[in-house]
Amino acid sequence: MNSSADSGPAPDRYTVVLRPGLTEPGAAASARRGVLRTALVEATGAYGASGYPRYEGEGVQADIDPETRTVEAVTVDGAELPYGWVAQVTDP
Repeated sequence: MNSSADSGPAPDRYTVVLRPGLTEPGAAASARRGVLRTALVEATGAYGASGYPRYEGEGVQADIDPETRTVEAVTVDGAELPYGWVAQVTDP
């Protein structure tokens, strides 16, 4: 696990995009399936159970690795991500 001290400061916010799964590896962004929900999340200053910075907003809580921009843990409206959905980040 990397902390923001290891790789520089973590961004203040991300847009988390929830999708119904990923396309084949290497597919263009335009080829990805539709967006089910988006949420602008902001840094809380805390670290989640995953060890990565915690972000919250619009009903979404996410632990995001700022180096790889990977969502390591996520809840939506207080529940686990629905089966088959994936969470990704984009810049706000």
